[in-house]
Amino acid sequence: MIRLLAGAAAAVLMMSGAALAQDSSQPASPQAWAVHAQATLTLQGHPAFRSPYRGLQSLDPGARVDETADVTLYAGVRPWAGAELWINPEIDQGFGLSNTLGVAGFPSGEAYKVGKSEPYLKLPRLFLRQTIDLGGERQATDADLNVLGGAHTADRLVLTVGKFGVNDVFDQNQYAHDPRQDFMNWTLIDTGSFDYAADAWGFTYGAAAEWYEGPWALRAGWFDLSKFPNSASLDSAFDQYQWIAEGERRYAIGGREGKVDLTGFVTHGRMGSFADALALSAATDEPADTALVRRMHDRAGFALNVEQQLTGQLGAFVRAGAADGRYESFEYTDVDSTFAFGLSEGGKPWGRGDDQFGAAVVVNQASAERQAYLAAGGVGILVGDGRLPHPGAETTFESYYSLALAKGLHATFDYQFIDDPAYNRDRGPVSVLAVRLHAQY
Repeated sequence: MIRLLAGAAAAVLMMSGAALAQDSSQPASPQAWAVHAQATLTLQGHPAFRSPYRGLQSLDPGARVDETADVTLYAGVRPWAGAELWINPEIDQGFGLSNTLGVAGFPSGEAYKVGKSEPYLKLPRLFLRQTIDLGGERQATDADLNVLGGAHTADRLVLTVGKFGVNDVFDQNQYAHDPRQDFMNWTLIDTGSFDYAADAWGFTYGAAAEWYEGPWALRAGWFDLSKFPNSASLDSAFDQYQWIAEGERRYAIGGREGKVDLTGFVTHGRMGSFADALALSAATDEPADTALVRRMHDRAGFALNVEQQLTGQLGAFVRAGAADGRYESFEYTDVDSTFAFGLSEGGKPWGRGDDQFGAAVVVNQASAERQAYLAAGGVGILVGDGRLPHPGAETTFESYYSLALAKGLHATFDYQFIDDPAYNRDRGPVSVLAVRLHAQY
């Protein structure tokens, strides 16, 4: 697989060079079609750490290293004015640490809940986006992954339908949102309590609408849930779904841009309440299991996302959120409340303008109901040590340095210190180190 990634990276760089030659002058008309690609290889590991016991979904206390790799093609075409049709076939391979288990804020966004030792093909995205101009200043749209170059008015309506990621539209943050280029921890790249609809790879079918007017934006979406919590298959009947609404306000302080997003969601699906699972456990003297008590519930939550430019290349961000802690998480991870703060700095001050440095802290917490469930032997989406006599907040510090090796090619060195993994004061702390190689055109 490493040879495959090396070949893919070389192809990406050659395509990048050809594109640079073709794009030496700004096109006079909207881009009619585009092809982009990316390849990412990540090696992540940790030394042995303190662990007096472990459960079915514990982080392995022994020293280990795992790898993940992916190659993605982004092909887009403009079928009519204002429209873009994109398809993203992808080849994946590899496993997250402990098969992507053992930490609520899992340390690699490049690791999915489904791992395989051999490369396999999947289709994360196939969607249509329609932009309808509503007036205001005309603004250029730079070509990018899943974005055709062109222009739009400041006031506009954007409609997206098909298969894509909820976080392609909602909970966006320019400093912490891309595990292939910036932070890697799940609860830094997305708000940990935002239990967004997705299959085990993070994608789903749905529709979203975005309305932009002046400094404001309003977004709404409806998305399909998995067949059951943390499933690799989506609910084909669409009788389990999620509603999402988001408001955004962009502003400037002393000429430095910033924004605030507030996102709310309601998940309507068959999920188990921790109280019912604990009652059944007490009656049967078996470990608690939400899978045995699932019925239709609504689980609500919110996410707050703030970003602020501090200097030319230095930015700060805050993520915070909470969700109804009475019920099991449906899709993302076992976090009921979260708070994160971080900084991101470009390398221009030290003469490395294409380099990037970031540092952040995130504190994730489980509700009292979830703690009691884990203490009774229950397991969630990612965590479950078999017991939890001494619960605590899971706190992670992450820092990375992305080194520009060539145009479109970066090597990143990442370190995470995780205290009380899976909310368990008896285990850890654990240091997680990673090296990531990313090529993009």
